[in-house]
Amino acid sequence: MRTHHISSENIGIDLIRDIVANKIRLAISDNSMNRLIKCRAYLDGRIAANAEPIYGVTTGFGSLCNHSISTGDLSTLQRNLVMSHACGTGDIVKEEIVRLMLFLKIQSLSYGHSGIRPETINRLVDFYNHEMYPVIYTQGSLGASGDLAPLAHLGLPLLGLGELSYKGKKYPAAEILKEKEWEPLNLAAKEGLALLNGTQFMGAYAVYIQAAAEDLSLWADLVGAMSLEAYLGRMEPFIDQVHQVRRQSGQIRAAENIRRIMAGSKLVAQPKTYVQDPYSFRCIPQVHGASKDAISYTAGIFTNEINAVTDNPTLFPDDDLIVSAGNFHGQPLALALDFLGIALAELGNISERRIYRLISGTRKLPSFLVANPGLNSGFMIPQYTAASIVSQNKQFCTPSSVDSIESSQGQEDHVSMGANGAVKTLDILENLEKVLSIELMTACQALDFREKEKTSPVLSRLFGAFRKKVDFIANDKVMFEEMNKARAFIKEHRPGDFFPDS
Repeated sequence: MRTHHISSENIGIDLIRDIVANKIRLAISDNSMNRLIKCRAYLDGRIAANAEPIYGVTTGFGSLCNHSISTGDLSTLQRNLVMSHACGTGDIVKEEIVRLMLFLKIQSLSYGHSGIRPETINRLVDFYNHEMYPVIYTQGSLGASGDLAPLAHLGLPLLGLGELSYKGKKYPAAEILKEKEWEPLNLAAKEGLALLNGTQFMGAYAVYIQAAAEDLSLWADLVGAMSLEAYLGRMEPFIDQVHQVRRQSGQIRAAENIRRIMAGSKLVAQPKTYVQDPYSFRCIPQVHGASKDAISYTAGIFTNEINAVTDNPTLFPDDDLIVSAGNFHGQPLALALDFLGIALAELGNISERRIYRLISGTRKLPSFLVANPGLNSGFMIPQYTAASIVSQNKQFCTPSSVDSIESSQGQEDHVSMGANGAVKTLDILENLEKVLSIELMTACQALDFREKEKTSPVLSRLFGAFRKKVDFIANDKVMFEEMNKARAFIKEHRPGDFFPDS
């Protein structure tokens, strides 16, 4: 079985995606372990010297930072911190995202600036490798002093508290630890704070959404091209020179994708009597391209965060420094998640407009894409559903990051709300997937009314694969079942699978 050794080398979203998706085991590299041991020894030395108070180590937390803690109570302080901060509520976080949270927390702690002990980080690695996922909730983080509540739930099972999801069921953590013959940990000074401070809840959502967003951006091009073909659209708006003079890289890439997808189509090459297409077709490069640029931007922000130390205080053994600062503040993620959500919503917005055009009874397509309208409603209501979804996405696009609320008796007087932004951006992403699946289903239905054998090789492959899962609809049937099949098709395939050079 493959093993990835956690080290100080920068990692990217694609690598994380590979590690998590293929369930590659984790281990702490020797270099990282040496840094952990060195940092812990430095912290223990500073505590023993007792020269000055260290926030969260020999003091209380938040507005209680001026309360000193006796040496004998330092471990109790950390245990109490984890228990008291486990205040999550709402829906249970997906296991895929909890797996990412574990990975990112291990990565962040491994740099040797957090004071964590080897046995503590190794237990997190054990949870990851044994697919034992702490039960975490979507609500409770302000995205500022780190993702305190969700990360407290991540840490509870280390103490034999809270719950673990294991082999598809939830269990009390103490029960699973007993089964594995693992003793609950007694946290040392600073360890609870190292576990709770950090941006790994926001970060895990960001990585999960970013990876899926890159796929859905290409799906949008592929599905948009299928609609363009079925609508008998014009190819002039995709000529490269037009986009080179605009100089927007995402736009150039989107137009290139459409040209690759449409290459070899005899349908699109047929003479047209109309001079222009509606914007939802003609401006695919401009709209899809702007979202691609946004997705590229957020990838950089998220990659930086993956490779960051985000707890507090931060320890620098080589410089004899312990600094209480604010790396746990989620503002970089909060702004990027809001931006990414808007970019994804716009891909859905223009997709729904293409659906509307395809069912509108124009360009010699039957109204609602049925041969016998009246008796059959056909694709009338899937468009309603898409319209409802894109309107919901517009509501979700109100930025979380412009909000803030004072907490901890005014000590934490500006917060990012990035955790709320993360949760709703995932909702936007999943809504986009639904809309694109409705468009794909609609475009394939429309193409069946054309000479579909004249379509391009790429679209022919896509159409053929899709028709193995979703049939042409001659007469009304239970449509949500067909819509679910269409969404499953998108989830089961990578868009690049249909390109000749993939």
